[in-house]
Amino acid sequence: MTKLNIAADTVDKDNEARLAALKFDYAALGDNLSRRGIDIEAITQKVSEFFVAVPSWGVGTGGTRFARFPGKGEPRGIFDKLDDCAVINQLTRATPTVSLHIPWDKTDTKDLNAKGEELGLRFDAMNSNTFSDAPDQKHSYKYGSLSHTDAATRAQAVEHNIECIEIGNAIGSKALTVWIGDGSNFPGQSNFTRQFERYLSSMADIYKALPDDWRLFSEHKMYEPAFYSTVVQDWGSNLLIAQTLGEKAFCLVDLGHHAPNTNIEMIVARLIQFKKLGGFHFNDSKYGDDDLDAGSIEPYRLFLVFNELVDAENRGVKGFHPAHMIDQSHNVTDPIESLISSANEIRRAYAQALIVDRTALDGFQQDNDALMATDTLKRAYRTDVEPILAEARRRAGGAIDPIAAYRASGYRAKVSEERPAVVGGSGGII
Repeated sequence: MTKLNIAADTVDKDNEARLAALKFDYAALGDNLSRRGIDIEAITQKVSEFFVAVPSWGVGTGGTRFARFPGKGEPRGIFDKLDDCAVINQLTRATPTVSLHIPWDKTDTKDLNAKGEELGLRFDAMNSNTFSDAPDQKHSYKYGSLSHTDAATRAQAVEHNIECIEIGNAIGSKALTVWIGDGSNFPGQSNFTRQFERYLSSMADIYKALPDDWRLFSEHKMYEPAFYSTVVQDWGSNLLIAQTLGEKAFCLVDLGHHAPNTNIEMIVARLIQFKKLGGFHFNDSKYGDDDLDAGSIEPYRLFLVFNELVDAENRGVKGFHPAHMIDQSHNVTDPIESLISSANEIRRAYAQALIVDRTALDGFQQDNDALMATDTLKRAYRTDVEPILAEARRRAGGAIDPIAAYRASGYRAKVSEERPAVVGGSGGII
C-alpha cells in the first residue's frame, strides 16, 4: 500500500466542505460546454490522464547569484525530496514521476526504487550536471565540459552522462536531459565552429551509450552562465544537434531559455513538424531565465504552447509523445505550494486547449479571417476550467483545493521539526 504523507481523512474533510460547490460549478460548466458541442466528461478524462514530472531539486528553496534564503523543513537529501514530491502528487494526482539530478541525487539505486515504490512514485528523465564542479572532481568545468578544449575534461563529462544513463536504467527512467553551461564571455575567447564540433563529438559518444528504448534531450539556452555566447544557444542549434545525432535525439524546450518576446509556440510547432520535439521544462519568466511558477506571468503564452500540442495530438502526428516536466526556482514561496500551483496551471492550459473549436478555427484560417480566428482561441482561454481540474483531482483521490488541503495538513510544520534548520547566506541555486 502506498504511504501517504498527509492523512487521507485530512484531504477527505477538506473535500467534503467543498464538494457541493464543485458539483454545482461542474454542472454549470458542463451545460456551457454542451452548448458548444463539447462533452465535459471527455475533457475531464483527458485531463486526468495528463501528467507532468516534478524536479527533485524543485522542492528545496532556490536562490540567485546574490543569495539563498532557506525555508523551514528543507529536504536533507533525495529521500526527503521524494517525500515532498509524494505530497504534491497525493494532492494533485498530476505528478506521479520525479526527475532526478546527478550527482545531487546520487545514491544506491535499490534504495531509490524502494522509496519510489513506497510512495507510489516513478522516475522520469535523468539530468546530468556538468555546469558545476563536484567534490573530488579531477577536471574543472570552469571553461566548459562537453565542448572543453581539453580532451580529458570532455571525456570526464561524457563519462558522467553515461553514469547518469546507467543510474536511470536501474530505476526505470527512459531519457537523459543534457543542459550545459558551456560558452564564452568575451569575443574571441572561443572558436565557435571548433567548440560546436567538440560538443557534437562528445554528444555522439553519449548517444552511443543510450539503451534502445531511451531518448536523448538536448536543451538550449540563450545565455547564462556564459554571457557572450553559449554552445547550444537557440532552437536552431538544438535542432541541428538532434538531426545530427540520430532518431533517438530530440530537442527540449525550457520556456525561460529564450530571448524576450520570442514566439515559443511557433518554435514548438516547427519542432513538431520535423519530429524533433522531445519535451518541456515548464516555468515562467518576465525578463530572462527567471524560473518563476508556470502560468504566473504569461498564462496566455502557456495556453498557446498547449494549443500547438493539442493540434499535433488531434492530427495524430507519428511518434508524438513529448515529456513534460516542471523546472522552477522557488525563492520566496513554499516550494511544495508552488509546484502544486504549477501542476494545476499546466493542466489548466491543456484543458483550455482541448476546448478550442478546431473546426471553426480551421475555417477561419482558411478564409484568412484573422479576427475570428484569434477570437476562437480567446474564447477557449477565457473559459474557467477550474471545475474540470478539481473534479479530475477528486476522482483520482486528490484534493479539490490542494493548497488549502496542504495548509490544513500541517505538513510543513511537521517536517520543520524533523529536519534541521539550514543556515542561509550562500549564493546560487541548490
